[in-house]
Parts: sequence; C-alpha cells; structure tokens
Amino acid sequence: MRGPHNIIRLIRTGATLERTGAMKVILDAYDAPRLMRVVLRGLVWPFQWLGDKGDKTMPPATRSLSALGPAYIKFGQILSTRPDLVGDELAVQLRVLQDKLPPFPTEKAKMAVRDALALPVREVFEEFSEPVAAASIAQVHRARLKGTGEEVAVKVLRPGIERAFQRDIDAFYFAADVIEFLSPASRRLRPRDVIKHFEGVVKGELDLRLEAASASEFAANTANDEGFRLPDVKWALSGRRVMTMGWAEGLPLGDNEALEAAGHDRRALGERVLQLFLSHALRDGFFHADMHQGNLKVAANGDIIAYDFGIMGHIDEYTRRVYAEILFGFIQRDYKRVAEVHFEAGYVPADRDVDEFARALRAVGEPIFGMDASQISMGRLLSYLFEVTERFGMETRTELILLQRTMVVVEGVARSLSPHLNIWEVAKPIVEDYIKQSIGPKALARDLAKTARVLSRFGPRLPGLVEAILVRQSEPPEAAGRTGGRRVQVLWLAGGVVLGAAGAAAALLI
Repeated sequence: MRGPHNIIRLIRTGATLERTGAMKVILDAYDAPRLMRVVLRGLVWPFQWLGDKGDKTMPPATRSLSALGPAYIKFGQILSTRPDLVGDELAVQLRVLQDKLPPFPTEKAKMAVRDALALPVREVFEEFSEPVAAASIAQVHRARLKGTGEEVAVKVLRPGIERAFQRDIDAFYFAADVIEFLSPASRRLRPRDVIKHFEGVVKGELDLRLEAASASEFAANTANDEGFRLPDVKWALSGRRVMTMGWAEGLPLGDNEALEAAGHDRRALGERVLQLFLSHALRDGFFHADMHQGNLKVAANGDIIAYDFGIMGHIDEYTRRVYAEILFGFIQRDYKRVAEVHFEAGYVPADRDVDEFARALRAVGEPIFGMDASQISMGRLLSYLFEVTERFGMETRTELILLQRTMVVVEGVARSLSPHLNIWEVAKPIVEDYIKQSIGPKALARDLAKTARVLSRFGPRLPGLVEAILVRQSEPPEAAGRTGGRRVQVLWLAGGVVLGAAGAAAALLI
C-alpha cells in the first residue's frame, strides 16, 4: 500500500483537478484564502501533464471526479446532496454523478448477463434496452421478460470495477498514513479506520447477490410503511455481477419541476424521506445508506420508491438507543442529558467535565431552534461540532460513520425538495415514538425476559463457562489447580444471575 504508485495516484488526483479546472471551482466553493490557493495550485501545476482531461462536455468538477474513478465519484455523489456546503450551482453539476455517467457498451452488458445466467440474453428477455442509467459501480438496462412480458431492471457491474476501486482504496490508505504522520492530532479521527469502513462497504456493493439479499430483507422490514415501496428481486435472474428487479416507474426525486407539474407536494415528500430514514434506522437498525436523489423515485400515487441497495447500514440495538437519546435530548433542548449519554456510552473520556461539555452542545443546538433550514449554515455547524469533539477528546466512532453520513445525505435530499424544512421538527415524532417503545418500563421488561430466555438455555452450562473464564483471566498458571473454593463462589454467582434475571422478568411481565 505504500508503494510509489500511490504517490503517483495522489499527484494525479491533484493534477486532474487542476487540468480540468475543478481545483478553482472547489476553492471558490469553499471561499479558500489566497495563501491556500497559491500553495495548492502551485504544488500541482508542474504535474498537470499527469492529469486526465476527462469528458470536456461535462462541467469541471463532474469532469474531474468521473475521470478519477469510482471512489471519487462516490464522494461527489454525497456532495451533490449538500447545496448548503458546495453551493446550488455545484450541487446541480455533481448530481450528474448519481446516475448519468458515461455507460459502457450494451454488448458487454449482454455478455455479463449471459455469463451470469448461463443463457443467451435472447432466451431470457424479449427486449433489452440501451443503458437507462449509469453510475460509479454499475449501469441499468430496461428489459422485458420472455413469456410473461413483465418489465424489469437489469443491473450489471462495470467491467474491471473491482480492480479500479482497489487502486483508489490503496491510495486512500497511503494518504491516511501521510496525514497521521504529519498531523498526530488527526489520529483521534482514525482516518485508517474510516477508510477501512469505506472499503468494507464498497466490497459489499461489488457483489450483487448481497445487494439482492439486502433488498429482500429491507422489503420485509418496510412492508407496512405507508407511502413507501420497493421493486421485487428476481432471484432466478440474479448473480454476483448481475441483478434483476421489477421496474420502478416514477419521476426522479431530484426533478423538482416535474414533481410540481405532476401535482406532488414537495414539502410532504421531503418530510417523508427524512422520517422514513429515521424509522428504518431506529426501528429496524437496517437502513438504505445511499438515499440520494438518483436512488429515489416518486410514483404517480405519491409513493416514494427506493432502489439500488448496494450500500445498507446496520446498527445494533444498544447503539440505536444511544443515538435516539442523543437526538431526543437535542429536540428537548436537554443538553445536560445529551452530554451524560455521551459519557455513559464512552464517547467522551470520563476525565472531562460533563457540565462544560453540555454548554458546548448548547452552543451547537440552540441556533437550530426557531429557524428554518434555509437560515442554518450546515457548513459552519459541522465545523463547530468538529471543534467541540476535538476539544473534548472524542474519537471517531466507526460504527456510526455510515449512519452519520447517510443522515447528512438524507437531510440534503429533504432540503432540496423543501429548503425551509427544519430537521428537528420533522424528526421529533419519530424519535419520540421510538423512545416510548424502546426506552421505558415495557422495554425493560422485554430486555429482562429476553435475558431470562437466553440464560435458561445456557443455565446448565453457565457455571462451568463462567468458572473457565475467571480461572483463565485471574489466576497465574501455577495456581490453575487450586480452584476448589472459587468453584463454589462461581456456582453461587451464576445461579444468582439466572434466578435474579428470571425473577425480575417474571415480576415485570406479571
């Protein structure tokens, strides 16, 4: 990972940004100071010949990211949902990266389908169109099944995509090492862990069998969600590099003019997108983690249709409760409780001052209330949050990276539909309902009952298991034989745990 090819790759990145004109666009978008402009452009200018010219029909930023490869395209997709961070003009330009990238030849797609299904395309489909959408990982063709005439979407991975992604990931690891070496303070952000997480997500996206399984599970979880539906998976026509699903007919969620012409309420759609995401994350712990406009449509009846399930997020029940308490604390303006939750969860070192942390959180939360989203600079807010986390020694929580990133994307989508949405007002009923269902007497009874059931299954073996663990961890090797007295203590301890948990659960359930 540390070879010279990674240095060349990073130099080429800067050179491509400069050669396509994207460097100036990015610096302008962030209103970079003159010194930074001179230094950055001065460093890469001599290496412009290494840069890729890209597709000259595209705007500079889109042109450079699409030329650099799939990992950079993913980054651009995220930025396309945040006009508050990059400006309206640049956000619109980057939206092309969601599903309008240059496609690869249809004949290559047909060959991939033939190899995956072990059948010629003409024996499976009556019709097989040219690409209707092309993104960083794959492209989609509209087809009609032979015999039934049903319309379907056939997703096919780009040729050589696995190798291209790995090349970018290697360069990112190298960049993370350089950053950690030059800036020891950055280590608390765990850049290598962040990239490792990103790598895992991408590798899952490169196996369409996993995407089909995710789509199936997601459909089961959301079957009763009003105003939301998913296309069904055609398992017999899917494999590692090809996936077939029912065709989703609707208007792109990012086409505001078309939505208004069709009579859809953009504000209601924005609220629903945000609330659906929170419901899936909190209620199910399994959520669509790539909910940008290119993966969402609006049906004629107003239903939101989601597709492209290559990136799905999962958070365990404990983390969901912590996340909900933090959100609920912000909604209630109870910053002391938000601070306490951070300390209880171990997100902030125990030697820091909880009251001081609560005051810092108040400075983050208070500007939000009484204001609509168009008055809030998310860029400044995120910058201040970064300062707060650094000041209190918080480390990057890799298990929350995907959740936090998706929250940013979903809020961006909602705001693109209705710029005056207030995220906290929209989130409040969803978070309150989860708190009532998952953090209270009923939830405690369920947890104790679940614990009692588990302990009842392992009860006969529990004393031996506990004793073996205690002996291994607390006794020196020469004392391994002298465990008689401790055995009795462990037996009493294990029995007490089982009886106590069972009794408490039974009492609460009665």
